[in-house]
Amino acid sequence: MVKHQPLQVYERQLCLSCITGIYGCRWKRYQRSHDDTTKWELLWSLILLLTFCLLLVWFYFWWEAHNDYSEFNFLYNRSGEWSDGTVPILATTAAGFTYIAFLIVLALCHVALGQQLNLHWLHKIGVTAALLTTIIGVISVNQTWAQEWDVIPISLQATGPFLHIGALAAVTALSWIVAGQVTRAEKMFQVVVVLLYVSVLLALYVVPLHITSPCIMDPATLKPRPAVIGHQGAPMLAPENTIWSFQRALQMNVTGLEADVAISMDGVPFLMRDFTLRRTTDVEKVFPDRQMDEASLFNWTDLQQLNAGRWFLKDDPFWTVNTLLQREKERIANQTVCSLEQLLELASYHNSTVVFRLRRPPPKHPCYDSWINDTLQAVQQSGVPQSLVMWTPDDNRAQVRQLAPDLIQTSVVKRSPQVLEQSGISSLLLRYNQVSREEIHINLTLYTVNEPWLYSVLWCSGVSSVSSEAPHVLLKVPYPIWLMRPNVYCLAWVSADLISFAVVIGIFIFQYHMIYRMSGMRSYNPEQIMLNAAVRRSSGDINVMKEKLIFSVRNGVGSAEELYGDSYDYYANQGISQ
Repeated sequence: MVKHQPLQVYERQLCLSCITGIYGCRWKRYQRSHDDTTKWELLWSLILLLTFCLLLVWFYFWWEAHNDYSEFNFLYNRSGEWSDGTVPILATTAAGFTYIAFLIVLALCHVALGQQLNLHWLHKIGVTAALLTTIIGVISVNQTWAQEWDVIPISLQATGPFLHIGALAAVTALSWIVAGQVTRAEKMFQVVVVLLYVSVLLALYVVPLHITSPCIMDPATLKPRPAVIGHQGAPMLAPENTIWSFQRALQMNVTGLEADVAISMDGVPFLMRDFTLRRTTDVEKVFPDRQMDEASLFNWTDLQQLNAGRWFLKDDPFWTVNTLLQREKERIANQTVCSLEQLLELASYHNSTVVFRLRRPPPKHPCYDSWINDTLQAVQQSGVPQSLVMWTPDDNRAQVRQLAPDLIQTSVVKRSPQVLEQSGISSLLLRYNQVSREEIHINLTLYTVNEPWLYSVLWCSGVSSVSSEAPHVLLKVPYPIWLMRPNVYCLAWVSADLISFAVVIGIFIFQYHMIYRMSGMRSYNPEQIMLNAAVRRSSGDINVMKEKLIFSVRNGVGSAEELYGDSYDYYANQGISQ
């Protein structure tokens, strides 16, 4: 007697195989399961979701912190050796976020297709590594650069309305998966899922009530464009604190120049941001034995021997060297250390404001006690009108006011209006995160503003002037990036909510309708339908079909729908038509 081998025909499901294979290494059909996800795998799904949310915030932080990359690199390169510390951070953040986001998409596909979540152990290691790395990064930033976290709420003033629409679109799209789960789940689970989803949706609907942005205003009340002060000149186009850098800034129509000032051993104020000369000069070649010495411990004759431009061409700190003309590169290569008097003479010629931060020399320095007088003397000898100089040192301010009453007394520390008035201070120079919208007044300069979005927010807030390392970028911002009337914003907000609500209701109705139709189809006995419909088929087809049915009964192989795939729909339709 011939023994027949049961014939099993499977429809190829390449998309499903890729989804389950990449996520859980379940490439074969028999490896898949429609059973409920275990509690252990649910825990890993929550860890994956937590990692995604944390990486999303981390990625957004570094994206918006682009305005302050120069400040971060200054903190990062305390040793004096230049390297861009943001590159490895951005690379690893982008790679980790892409990887985790991809796993999230695969997990959602599993839920939508009714597949059991079973994350592969290699992915579990990857998720754990991404989570721990991000946590370590957050702790490190919190310890060394804590003030930068303020960039998140400030940037939300520019991106909040658009992020709200994006989040609303994403949660609305998730309604397809949520509706599918609700229609197939038990009643208790249905209630929990619906309540959770509706809570998130309603929260998004009312979020605009808490979104505040100075750019949501009547354009008629927009104040004049903030003046731009070149911080260290134009350090993205020329070496910082050099004459050529300040000249390049003046070519960008800046209204003022800002510099960092130290005092040499022989009492000459000169421009230098770092405590040492290693990063911005060739001191390791000219004075190799003194390269670690503080910049203030050199006399002016020694400082004039140093080159202050070749490092810019070599290190290319802002990736702009390739955009420079050959004659600009030649001029950069010949830059030397600039004195405060040279800067003041240049500013006087162009009638530009000058603001400088004066660093007191170390205790054993010959000018430790006379540093204020030495600097004030340099200002007076330069011939610059005192009304163009913003004086920031707090030491001996009363004496300075008597000797030079026309100087613009400026504070770099936030103080109350009463204290400012008593001290005779008429202007403030603060970091952009130190002032709220209510505290902004006419004599306020905020630093460092390099990005158009931040410049636009401050413009709409009514700031009178900003200090920037990128005046060539801000020059291309003749108007705020976006400006919206309050009534227009309300209309857009309500319209987005109504559209989202209509789409969600439509998706739930459609899903329930589909489930109702499928439940009607499955009320028939599949085996009976196929046997009745087979009357019109050939005897060979009938024999093959019987073998499949017998095999399924004896061996408990799934349902007829799983065995026959698309043929089930054909036989079912034939059976119903009889």
